[in-house]
This record gives sequence, structure tokens and C-alpha cells, in this order.
Amino acid sequence: MNFVEELRWRGMVHTMMPGTEELLEKEMVTAYVGIDPTADSLHIGHLVSVMILKHFQRCGHKPLALVGGATGMIGDPSGKSQERNLLNEETLRHNQECIKKQLSKFLDFESDAPNRAELVNNYDWMKDFTFLDFARTVGKHITVNYMMAKDSVQKRLNGEARDGLSFTEFTYQLLQGYDFLHLYETKNCKLQMGGSDQWGNITTGAELIRRTNGGEVFALTCPLITKADGTKFGKTESGNVWLDPRYTSPYKFYQFWLNVSDEDAERYIKIFTSLTKEEIDALIAEQREAPHLRTLQKRLAKEVTIMVHSEEDYNAAVEASNILFGNATSEALKKLDEDTLLSVFEGVPQFEVAKTDIEAGIKAVDLFAEKTNIFPSKGEMRKMVQGGGVSLNKEKLTAFDQMITTADLLDEKYLLVQRGKKNYYLIIAK
Repeated sequence: MNFVEELRWRGMVHTMMPGTEELLEKEMVTAYVGIDPTADSLHIGHLVSVMILKHFQRCGHKPLALVGGATGMIGDPSGKSQERNLLNEETLRHNQECIKKQLSKFLDFESDAPNRAELVNNYDWMKDFTFLDFARTVGKHITVNYMMAKDSVQKRLNGEARDGLSFTEFTYQLLQGYDFLHLYETKNCKLQMGGSDQWGNITTGAELIRRTNGGEVFALTCPLITKADGTKFGKTESGNVWLDPRYTSPYKFYQFWLNVSDEDAERYIKIFTSLTKEEIDALIAEQREAPHLRTLQKRLAKEVTIMVHSEEDYNAAVEASNILFGNATSEALKKLDEDTLLSVFEGVPQFEVAKTDIEAGIKAVDLFAEKTNIFPSKGEMRKMVQGGGVSLNKEKLTAFDQMITTADLLDEKYLLVQRGKKNYYLIIAK
């Protein structure tokens, strides 16, 4: 497979240094992408560069994932209007281990293949570098004029924030440039890849290598992903969509992809899956013929959920979705863990009742029309039960005065009541 061609049809090439393609055709190339370790999980904003590394390895080249332990302590000014918080070493090491575990779902770190992936941390070669050494080894090769001309610097100096730029952040491009130099000298790394906002930092590294030892290296950036409406990709109202199930449940993760627009689904399925061009073209054609079936969104959500989580998590997410929108059974409902249950029914009206009431046994009509106001009156509830319009935990209620006990509780504290087809209520026994 030709790496650049693969990225091109996927819409993943923004800018590329001349000669990059020729180099990749000639030899097995080592390339790196920097990942910021400010949290102990990646989020879907990181997925683009991770997918680039995945394609790179599939095409027979050697990927390096660089965790920016040192640079993460400073914060990259690119695209930011304020300085970052600084992290301590213990937090960085913890974050690095968690990130490696996530990356190993995408990249082969373990085999004996010559192009097996490696994880490196720039803190390891920066921590003993004195300021004097840095000033002599790196600082003297790059002029202030060259650094000032970079977009990331200009935007901060002339930007709306007008906070200016600290010296710490100003030196960021030299630190990142030195990473490239170090990896070039120690790992024969000739290519750096990243988002288009990294172009300035990457070219500083290439310039540093050229001026230090005359070496020639290359750069490739991908477009920053946005939604069709121009808003930022990967953010929801509740914040980032994380790869770690502790922060974003597999159900919510699946829902995120399932709910993207048709236009976005066409772009995202190329970027975030390893499906072939033929498969994707066929899916796009199918979607255009029958958009209401949402073929693209379903396949995109399936591929990414299985890749990041597992097939089991994907199946559970589909089952959970059916509970809300399909004809799922009470069995499926009982299988949900508490987090997923609460994710599925987030936003539905909730009522709290005393658990002692349920323990003593309570008639459905008293619980639904008195203790909670799911029904405005007992008469209305009786009519609706007779018409088969009331369900408890996805099972039709046959008698309006049916006794409800702790045996009915889901996860020992929830009851799911359905009034009509679309109205759900969650009763929480406390």
C-alpha cells in the first residue's frame, strides 16, 4: 500500500514537504507523531493522528508515538489563547502508561516485526538537559526572526487575547524541534506528522536538523477535523468524548458516532476506520439512495466502537439503543449495568421514592399516580393499563394495582416506567 495515496483518498493530507512521497516509496521510513499527556486518556480529537500512525504501520513503515512529557509540562501555544497548567512527573508517568495501553489497540508494539511501533517520552532526554546546554546546542541555530514569523507566535502576539506570550511558550517550538533532531539522530526518524496547526513547529525541527548536521527530513500534516457546520469536532455539551470507558461509556461513545450528520459521516468513515475505498464507496452510494436508513452512521459507529472498545461493548451499546428506540425485551434491560442504564435514560424525568415503600410492597397505581406524578390521576392510569399502554421494565402491565416489590428493581434501585410509546420515567428507590 502507498501511504500518501491511502491518506489522500481519505482526505487526510493538508500539507506535505516536497520529497516526502519519494522518500516513502524508496525505503521503510520511521516517523513520529507527538501526543500531549495532559490526561490519562486520549479523546477522539487524538484519533486522527493515531489513525495516521495506524495506516503508516499498515503500509510497512515504523511509527513512533511520542508522549510529550517535557513539552506537556510547558504547553503548546498553537491554537491556544492561554497558557496550560503544568504537570508533575508522577502524573505524567501515570498518563503515559494509560496512553500506551490505549495506543496498543491501534498499533503493534509487541511483535518482532522490523516496523513495530515504539513509545518514547521526550521527558527522558530533556530532564537532564541544562539551560546552558540548551541555549548552546539548540538556541544558537534558530534566529528569533525565524521564530517570530510563525503563525502560532503571531496569533498570540496580535490575537484577541492580548495576553502576549511567555518566554516558556515562545521556546516551545525549539523544544519540539529538538525532539525531531534527537529522534533523527537516535532512531533515524525522517518524518514528523501531525495536525495542520503543528506545521510551524514541525518545520522548525526540520530547519534545526538542517542547520545542525545538514540532514534532510520531511513533514506531513492532516487537516484539523471540524463538523460540517464549522463547529469543533469531538466536543459534546458535556465535554470531550474520551476513549476511556471511565470517562465516556461505550454506549455514549457509540451514540456520538451514530448521531453525526450525513455529510460528516461521509468524511469521518474515511478518516476513522480502516475500511477500503471500495467498501466505503459502496456504503456512500447506499446512504445516498436511502438516507433515512443511516447506513453510514451505523457502520461508522460500529467500526470505531469495536476498534476503541470491543465487539462485546458494541453489541451492548446496540442493545441499549434498542431499549430506547426499538422493541427490546426486559431481558436486554436487565443486562444493562448501572452506568449504561443512566446514560440511556439521561434526560428522562426521574422520581425518587423511599426504598422502604418498595420493600413493603406497593401497588403500581399508588406508586405511579400518588408517590410520583407519572399519571395525573388513578383513573387515567387504569384506562391506559386496560388499553395496554403502560409498561414496567419493558413488560406490559396487565393490572393497574399489580404489586411492585424489590424483585422488580433494576440494579436494586431503579424502575423504568413507559407510558405510551415514547414517554419514559425512571423511578429511583433510595
